Amino acid sequence: MGLADASGPRDTQALLSATQAVELRRRDYHMERPLLNQEHLEELGRWGSAPRTRQWRTWLQCSHARARALLLQHLPVLVWLPRYPVRDWLLGDLLSGMSVAIMQLPQGLAYALLAGLPPVFGLYSSFYPVFIYFLFGTSRHISVGTFAVMSVMVGSVTESLAPQTLNDSTINETTRDAERVRVASTLSVLVGLFQVGLGLIHFGFLVTYLSEPLVRGYTTAAAVQVFVSQLKYVFGLHLSSHSGPLSLIYLIGATGISYGMGLKHIFGVDVVGNISAGLVPPVAPNTQLFSKLVGSAFTIAVVGFAIAISLGKIFALRHGYRVDSNQELVALGLSNLIGGIFQCFPVSCSMSRSLVQESTGGNSQVAGAISSLFILLIIVKLGELFRDLPKAVLAAIIIVNLKGMLRQLSDVCSFWKANRADLLIWLVTFAATILLNLDLGLMVSVVFSLLLVVVRTQMPHYSILGQVPDTDIYRDVAEYSEAKEVPGVKVFRSSATVYFANADFYSDALKQRCGVDVDFLISQKKKLLKKREQLKLKQLQKEKKLQKQAASSKGASVSINVNTSLEDMRSNNVEDCKVSPGDKMEDATANGQEDSKAPDGSTLKALGLPQPDFHSLILDLGALSFVDTVCLKSLKNIFHDFRDIEVEVYMAACHSPVVSQLEAGHFFDASITKKHLFASVHDAVTFALQHPRPVPDSPVSVTRL
Repeated sequence: MGLADASGPRDTQALLSATQAVELRRRDYHMERPLLNQEHLEELGRWGSAPRTRQWRTWLQCSHARARALLLQHLPVLVWLPRYPVRDWLLGDLLSGMSVAIMQLPQGLAYALLAGLPPVFGLYSSFYPVFIYFLFGTSRHISVGTFAVMSVMVGSVTESLAPQTLNDSTINETTRDAERVRVASTLSVLVGLFQVGLGLIHFGFLVTYLSEPLVRGYTTAAAVQVFVSQLKYVFGLHLSSHSGPLSLIYLIGATGISYGMGLKHIFGVDVVGNISAGLVPPVAPNTQLFSKLVGSAFTIAVVGFAIAISLGKIFALRHGYRVDSNQELVALGLSNLIGGIFQCFPVSCSMSRSLVQESTGGNSQVAGAISSLFILLIIVKLGELFRDLPKAVLAAIIIVNLKGMLRQLSDVCSFWKANRADLLIWLVTFAATILLNLDLGLMVSVVFSLLLVVVRTQMPHYSILGQVPDTDIYRDVAEYSEAKEVPGVKVFRSSATVYFANADFYSDALKQRCGVDVDFLISQKKKLLKKREQLKLKQLQKEKKLQKQAASSKGASVSINVNTSLEDMRSNNVEDCKVSPGDKMEDATANGQEDSKAPDGSTLKALGLPQPDFHSLILDLGALSFVDTVCLKSLKNIFHDFRDIEVEVYMAACHSPVVSQLEAGHFFDASITKKHLFASVHDAVTFALQHPRPVPDSPVSVTRL
């Protein structure tokens, strides 16, 4: 069938009502170029499958250049340090490093309390990981080290595996602290192994599953937990610790009872205590704890990386450089891995210190190296000066540093105005983290946000498209008042891809928006055809009976073999059947015999059924990003169902990867070819108008009887 049939438009107008014909003439459907279906487009553009790149071959290559590239990729300090502009950047980095170190000192001591460890281990965690990140990190402005959210997550683990009391008996404080240090350092090694492993296999994209509302809700809930956990130090209360779900509620409850009933009066003030001078020797991790820590370690690894890469990308965008997410995973992982061997607890980057490092003139991680050397000086020589520092002061420092995260409570108002779905994610994350603790809260919030994505794809926006006047642009007729439907053609679009979770919704919405009860028409058509076949069967049976009677009356021995199967009856010529004039079935089958003389007696019109007011259906598949087997079956069923009611189906605007997937799924066959797939909606509309199927003179609204 030619694509440029000149008589096509005239034939179309002859089949439509006068009003619709005038509308077509006014719009003047034509193309300034040849119509392009998928076959012509592939031929014109010489389309072929993109060659597969075997990246693993590059990874396995061995050469001097390859080794040097790998070294520079995984040790970025060798790239930027030789080019370091000493005259321009050194003074700013020096001042920034000293400023960050001044903040790092009290925060390191305070955040060690959050982790349930002696304060000196906060200083260790402010030295080793910071210097390791200086060598391997790609961000120039983030300040790696102790962070409140990470510390409180570590604290929940140390308190559960090394509790303060066991079987109602108080454990010796020195023994308890030693066990907690062993747990925290082993946890840091395991966190580092996870992060390095994920970075080496390029799993930096994993953090994309933590959306901004989820991260903000999670950090806000963590800030609330941190705030509550420090009240016992501010008020000098000695309370038994709890971990696991509802632990925050038990803390709050115990504090209220203790304060309200005055069960215990505190007369002394807790202080930091002895801070041993010098560095501790490296200690191998306790591998027996790996099985107990693996779940918490993975959660802490993901959260720590999410916080670091989020801040890193903000500063990189602001200052015009690039942060490698996979190398950031490796750098952060090595910081935790090596730090764990030297009895540090897991770290990430601090929001407040990073802002100070940037605002005080920091230009590179030289500032981080300077701050770590200053902390080293305190560990070696000046640590004993802080032994009389009250723990209440450290708790106050923590609470003051939480003000930025606690301000995120105002997100409720901003998300309410901007996006209610994001608000729902924020609220669920906040509530789950408060009630179920940090590790379970993160798991619940991630699962909920992914389920919400699935639910939102199940309820996309479906629309019938009309042409914007004097253009080849098609928009939703419900939203654009000037967009008019093309007479005889329905154009349907979904705003989301079609896959197993929404394929049924897509088919149902299509049939509903087209204004035709397709399933009812098909069922009625099948019933009428079945009834007609039954009538023909009865006619043949009666004819056989009459022939036998006639043969027996003449005394002739005639063998009549009539196959009354349904398949043979369809091929019999009903015109040759002669029925006696007085037969009662004559009136019942007269209409069927008349229709059998027509080219096709099974049409809707021949069966007395209403016809749709359009002859062509066009599926705009521009939103499809992939197809699965359920999508393929749904599309095939749409073709089959609408062809049953005499509507031809076309597809338009498929992307090349989707076409390849359709081919791989054996979607195209003798009945559905690439000639049914067009480059654009306008191509499909123009072709449909040039090759219409007959439609009634006046539109028919088909409803269920």
